[in-house]
Amino acid sequence: MSHHPAALYNDTHQARSKAPTSYESLLGDAIERAFGSGIHDLDALVQYLNTAGPSGPNGQAWTAETYQQEMARLAAA
Repeated sequence: MSHHPAALYNDTHQARSKAPTSYESLLGDAIERAFGSGIHDLDALVQYLNTAGPSGPNGQAWTAETYQQEMARLAAA
């Protein structure tokens, strides 16, 4: 059975249950900028977020652990 390529298209917002918050949009934009500048490892990403923002949960600095916890929290929301 073959599939038409258009049938495999994933709607960008298909898993979204609500619009992103301002914080989620800022964080997503910052992560995209980091990836766009060639950052692809966790330690460098955390350093980038601490420099460029936004701040981590509760206004704290990002660590690898807080980043992973926040990504898990946002994915579960």
